Amino acid sequence: MPATVSAPLPTLSAETSTSTRPASVPDRSQWLPALLKWLLLMLLALGLVGPLLFILAQAVLTPAGEWAGSRPFAQLFANINFLPMLGRSLWVSAMTAVVTVPLAYVFAYALQRTCIPGKGLWRGIGLLPLLAPSLLPGIALIYLFGNQGLFKEWMDGSIYGFWGILLGEVFYTFPHALMILLSALSQADGRLYDAAQAMGASRWRIFTTVTLPATRYGIFGALCLVFTLTITDFGVPKITGGAYSVLAVEAYKAVVGQQQFGRGALIGLLLLVPALLTFTLDAWLQRRQRASMSSRSETYVPQPDWRRDGANLLAVALIASAILMMIVVAMGASLVKLWPYNLQLTLQHYDFDNMDGGGWLAYWNSLRLACGTSVAGTLLIFCGAWLMEKTRGQAWLSTLLRMLCFLPMAVPGLVLGLGSLLFFNHPANPFNFLYGTMTLLVLCCVVHFYTTAQLTAVTALKQLDPEFEAASLSLKVPLLKTFIRVTVPLCLPQLLEIFRYLFVSSMTTVSAVIFLYRPDTVLASVAVLNMDDAGDVGPAAAMSTLILLTSAAASLLMHLGGRRWLARAQAWRRGRAH
Repeated sequence: MPATVSAPLPTLSAETSTSTRPASVPDRSQWLPALLKWLLLMLLALGLVGPLLFILAQAVLTPAGEWAGSRPFAQLFANINFLPMLGRSLWVSAMTAVVTVPLAYVFAYALQRTCIPGKGLWRGIGLLPLLAPSLLPGIALIYLFGNQGLFKEWMDGSIYGFWGILLGEVFYTFPHALMILLSALSQADGRLYDAAQAMGASRWRIFTTVTLPATRYGIFGALCLVFTLTITDFGVPKITGGAYSVLAVEAYKAVVGQQQFGRGALIGLLLLVPALLTFTLDAWLQRRQRASMSSRSETYVPQPDWRRDGANLLAVALIASAILMMIVVAMGASLVKLWPYNLQLTLQHYDFDNMDGGGWLAYWNSLRLACGTSVAGTLLIFCGAWLMEKTRGQAWLSTLLRMLCFLPMAVPGLVLGLGSLLFFNHPANPFNFLYGTMTLLVLCCVVHFYTTAQLTAVTALKQLDPEFEAASLSLKVPLLKTFIRVTVPLCLPQLLEIFRYLFVSSMTTVSAVIFLYRPDTVLASVAVLNMDDAGDVGPAAAMSTLILLTSAAASLLMHLGGRRWLARAQAWRRGRAH
């Protein structure tokens, strides 16, 4: 009996040793993904969690570090000017949403549901404001309707205030709403429209009973986004607001002009509320939304109708003309001596070194920031998304990282910038040496634009079959090699889109970096603000024009270069098609 028991023992131990050796190979291969996950967590904690905690602490703690409770908020709301300012911020944001979303809906409807000619051109014009800083529409409005504007009689000086902010924010937020509504209107079940027409329903009844209900979630999402972008925007109210003070500008004045960091932090927290509500509402709408296209659906293809197409073409042309007028006026004013009195062409406004604001150094710094953010951000965001979606182990860490990756969507740029100022400028912070450096500016921009790029990367990665990783493990191919040789080429179009998005966003951002620069790291978008404050409106228009042209040229080069790169990296698609 002892012999029968002891005999199998060596065999079992041998089997165990041979089975654990292959199992230990994946364990050793998982140390790099685990290490990279922890590195990503530390970067997000440094660039996002730390600033948010510091802005919260600044709002609820006294200068001595004691708990202040609700006293700071009570004092803020007790100020005689605060509640009217809060009401003005809510009012102008609501009105911007009410004006912008219908205009964007008409534009998107014409592009997706009609047969108007030149859809690519109209779409490009509609998205053109994405390439310009939010300060550009304010400058253009001053040249059009200001005290010396081309059409100053139309507004009678009232451009400085509510109407200036409203018109500027409509220009600034229009492409953001347009992208959401283009997606909402991109697909429809053609059977519903055939049935409605067969029942004799009029065009208006079909629109109100079929089209609008199918796109209501997109409309709600666009309304929330425009409201949030407006109430947290700093550029347009700073240029055209005048005495019409709003929360975002008040936070800037409290920090920069009055050195009241506590007051700025309190206002920053209030600006965080609408963003968080929008994020929560969007998540709720996403859960309630049902698929509009089933496996039995038929794609809706609009048929030519000269009345419908003519009316929509006229509407699109009017909206596009308004967008182009704003841009052309700002560009034209930067090329003449004194708008509108002396229209002689000159390049004197581009002599930035003889102007207040930072000179040509600001422009080159913005290029450095855009290149650094797009390169580092694309690598960090895509690799992070791959770690969370395609690697195993430490599921709790992946869940935590997903939550942190979605958090920047709910944090306005002004709040993130203010929190970064308080966090990195604190003398006890071991990372204090980063304050004012280009490294911190890059980190702040990557964190600020993280969520959109993360969603793009995750969408691309989810389209890949998990069998790629399973096959690599069965063949004992290192996971990193599979990532470089298989995953990256397959996701190259989305990688290029992330790169372009980060480059353009970094060139045009103002609010996220307004508190974080030093004289040697001043940026072009900040230089526009400084030149406008100094009364150099022409040079401010010139710098805004330069930012827009640079963003457009970079986007065009990425598109052309990306096509050749994609043709080489994804040549297997053509071979398979043939």
